[in-house]
Amino acid sequence: QVQLVESGGGLVQPGGSPRLSCAASGCTFSNYGMSWYRQAPGKERELVAAITNTGITTKYADAVKGRFTISRDNAKNTVLLQMNNLKPEDTAVYYCTRGSVYYSGTYYYTPGNFWGQGTQVTVSS
Repeated sequence: QVQLVESGGGLVQPGGSPRLSCAASGCTFSNYGMSWYRQAPGKERELVAAITNTGITTKYADAVKGRFTISRDNAKNTVLLQMNNLKPEDTAVYYCTRGSVYYSGTYYYTPGNFWGQGTQVTVSS
C-alpha cells in the first residue's frame, strides 16, 4: 500500500526558508509525478507545485512562483519543497501526493487517495 510521510514543517518567521520533505513507499516512485498541495484554515486544498516523474517539468501556483522550488530524488523516493521568503498567507497544512495533475476547469487536482498526514507550516513573528 502506498504510504506518504511529510515532514519539515513547524513555526517559522516571515522571510524564513524551510524545506519540506515527502518520503514515499509502496510504489515505483520514479514512475509517477508528485505534487504538493496545501490547505489553510477555512479554505479548500490547493495545488502548490508539481513535478513530473523524471523531474524535467515543474509547475507552480502563481502565489508561490519564484519563491518555492519542487524537486525530487528518485534514488531516495523523496520529493522536496524548498520554500523561500515565507509569508503569513503561506500558513497551511502541506500535503504531498502521487500522480499527475489535472485541471477540472476551475481547479487543479490529482486523482487517487494517496495522501499523507501532512505537515503544518505556520508563518508568524
